[in-house]
Amino acid sequence: MELDKNIENLLERYFDATTTVAEENELKQYFTSSEVAPHLEQYRPLFGYFSNAKKERYTKQVPLTPRKRRNYRWISVAAVAVLTFGIYFGSNGYQTYQEQKQAEYAYQETKKALNLLAENFGKGTEKVAYLQEFEAAKSKIYNEN
Repeated sequence: MELDKNIENLLERYFDATTTVAEENELKQYFTSSEVAPHLEQYRPLFGYFSNAKKERYTKQVPLTPRKRRNYRWISVAAVAVLTFGIYFGSNGYQTYQEQKQAEYAYQETKKALNLLAENFGKGTEKVAYLQEFEAAKSKIYNEN
């Protein structure tokens, strides 16, 4: 019973990460033995895994031939060429776009100015119509005398 209490205390310290290497070895020995308390049986696979993991070895042969290296220099040259091509033709396209935008703005401003002129011209023609009536009346008066 005292051994179980000691193991429980060690387990608690183990999960808090405050045990020493010797105490961890004591836990491993306890859980790999056949005399484990029933309420501590759930921790047996944990410590059994560590002892089994130590025995495992990697047996596959590692190939020592160097891998073929791709020539990444050409990829970087191609990337620079594409970037330069894009900047050159992109800036021309942007300039064309800006010119079209300026032309559209000039067109809209001219249209506004001409509409204003036409509106004022319409007012002037109304005055000319009155002037023509005055001329017709004047000619009737002077022709009859």
